[in-house]
Amino acid sequence: MHELRISRWIAFAVATLGFAFFAKDAYVISLINLIALAALTASSLRFIMLIGEVSFATAAFFGMGAYAVGVATTVYQWPFPLALLAGALIATVLSAIFGAITLRIRGPFFMLIGFAFAEAVRLLYTKSDLLGGTSGLVGIYLPQYMDRWLPVFIVAIVLVLIFALYVIERSDFGRVLNAIRDNENLPKTVGINVLACKVICFAIASFCAGIAGGLHAFANNVISPGDFGYLLGAFALAHVKVGGETSVAGPIAGAILLSLLGSYALGLGAGEQLFYGGAIVIAVMLLPQGLTGLVTKAIDRLRARATPPDADEPAVPPVQKTLEQHAG
Repeated sequence: MHELRISRWIAFAVATLGFAFFAKDAYVISLINLIALAALTASSLRFIMLIGEVSFATAAFFGMGAYAVGVATTVYQWPFPLALLAGALIATVLSAIFGAITLRIRGPFFMLIGFAFAEAVRLLYTKSDLLGGTSGLVGIYLPQYMDRWLPVFIVAIVLVLIFALYVIERSDFGRVLNAIRDNENLPKTVGINVLACKVICFAIASFCAGIAGGLHAFANNVISPGDFGYLLGAFALAHVKVGGETSVAGPIAGAILLSLLGSYALGLGAGEQLFYGGAIVIAVMLLPQGLTGLVTKAIDRLRARATPPDADEPAVPPVQKTLEQHAG
């Protein structure tokens, strides 16, 4: 089963990279970049949700990655790989400090702190002359030889990071994070430092958010404080909920659907927010487990119809079957 999932992921990655490579239209390229970065941001938020928390501070670390890249590129003329890595590392370090202070708090209080932090950081951008104040930063360009490869580069980085999050989630550390979400007192009884695990989880997610922010800066060439408000975190949460939070594919599916709906809603003028918000509400109400949950149920039903149980063989509970195999 694990090999099958990896083969599916490879097939999806090849198809996505091929689509990004052959895209020629400027609008299609911008849409590819938008979906890819939305998927990575939502995946970083979902990774934090493994410990049972929702963080609107994701928007702040996304912005830190973008502004660090902007300053490194426009002021110090750093090469783009170094600027991108620096932005991600700054977001990671600051998120670790933020997490070490705030992750002692749980639930809605932590979510509200993240909301306030994201807005406070956004206001700081408007007061800094180095960061361009309310006007932001302009002229954040990749080397000329990278222009043609930008969508392929963005999609490749996003796919690698989302797969890395999946591998971590499936590891022993990922199981510890799930145990913390279920009952954090239980890991404590076996000597696990719960706060340290939470901070590491938060820092990993913020590294991905910082990379997404840096790629956003290169893709748009212009950034401003308004790009990094709390709505960025709200949209990431919507992508996770609509796509499904139980699967690593959920944020990707949610980002694709809502980004396409958002691009359509842009032409509705004053009705844009109403249409987009209504689509999210309807999706959450009709699909409580998201798009991936709907697809999983459909696949299970098809399998059940294709392989009916043998009437001559009595059904054996899975646990009993496992014990019998070990006994044999």
